[in-house]
Amino acid sequence: MVVGTRAAAAPTNATEGGSRTEPTGRLGAVGARVVFEDLEKRYGDVAAVDGVSLDVAAGEFLTMLGPSGSGKTTSLMMLAGFEIPTAGEIYVDDRPIAAVPPYRRNIGMVFQNYALFPHMTVGENIAFPLKLRKVKKADIQRRTREVLELVELPGYEARYPRQLSGGQQQRIALARALVFDPRVLLMDEPLGALDKQLRESLQLEIKRLHERLGVTIVYVTHDQQEALVMSDRIAVMNRGRVEQVGPPAELYDAPQTRFVASFIGESNFLDGRLAGIEGGVAQVEAPGVGVLRARLGEGLASGTDVAVTVRPEKIVFAEEGEGSDGLNHERNELDATVEDVVFVGEMHRYEVRLTGGQTLILKRQNRAGVRRYERGDSARVAWHVADTRLV
Repeated sequence: MVVGTRAAAAPTNATEGGSRTEPTGRLGAVGARVVFEDLEKRYGDVAAVDGVSLDVAAGEFLTMLGPSGSGKTTSLMMLAGFEIPTAGEIYVDDRPIAAVPPYRRNIGMVFQNYALFPHMTVGENIAFPLKLRKVKKADIQRRTREVLELVELPGYEARYPRQLSGGQQQRIALARALVFDPRVLLMDEPLGALDKQLRESLQLEIKRLHERLGVTIVYVTHDQQEALVMSDRIAVMNRGRVEQVGPPAELYDAPQTRFVASFIGESNFLDGRLAGIEGGVAQVEAPGVGVLRARLGEGLASGTDVAVTVRPEKIVFAEEGEGSDGLNHERNELDATVEDVVFVGEMHRYEVRLTGGQTLILKRQNRAGVRRYERGDSARVAWHVADTRLV
């Protein structure tokens, strides 16, 4: 999937080939545009990355999301310079960098395991990239203080990594990656080792830092919730390829493939065949279910085998008064029997079996005035055609 081409890049003042640049003297450099063009990485007969093309806008927060083995980390390592592409090219501000060594790319990197030097203090860890660039001592001290304030750990210069919590160590790793004003920041599962509450807190902090600094961030994770919360756009990867790329809401509400629909969030699928189109609405014959209506997907013709998909939170029990908004004629409604009920705090998760034997998952808010269904109860479930997709 090609989502951008290098030819469209605007002229820039980037140094040749991603060579080293001196820090600007302020925190927050203008982000650089990054382009993957037909990128491949093969290990023998195995294609870890298979023809990936991506266009990351300057200052954008793009997340590469996918399961283990999807090629997301390998793609990031090629951008960092730790892996050499088998084919294709990578451009930063229209400059090819695939053959440029990592230390000349001026790209920041944050790892999952922090990668801090245990024998160095926090201040020495942060100062390390500046010393490599031969920055003056007074400027190193000033910028170290500035970046520690940025990550909300002022006064920690003299501590050692072993004296810090996991969350604090990750903040220091982020400070070290930002101290030399990189125009591109890479983050490889940086929150994976943290507990849920701390991880969610740092997600918002990193997002705020990105908005403040304007650096281009390419972020790798397998955590769909993390990707939805933090990203401007998400590139969903599977088996070395990009399945779909777009803003979080677009990928969630309008998945183009069954993989995207199942990997981002939870989805129900009912297999069938596209029987026809009426008024721009697809009519799908689903064995054992009948005719379902859905929003028409692009490039689908009558007779095509498709799957109707709907998110669990979009389905309701068609009780008296519920859904009586004048739109009942635009809904799919089916008879069902409640098979299972699971309490998950803010909601109840129902598994219902349709008369044809297929099962659906339905999620319902846990609030006063909402009927609680039990196993074995007969029910009628419904969802809007506008919430129904074909993949």
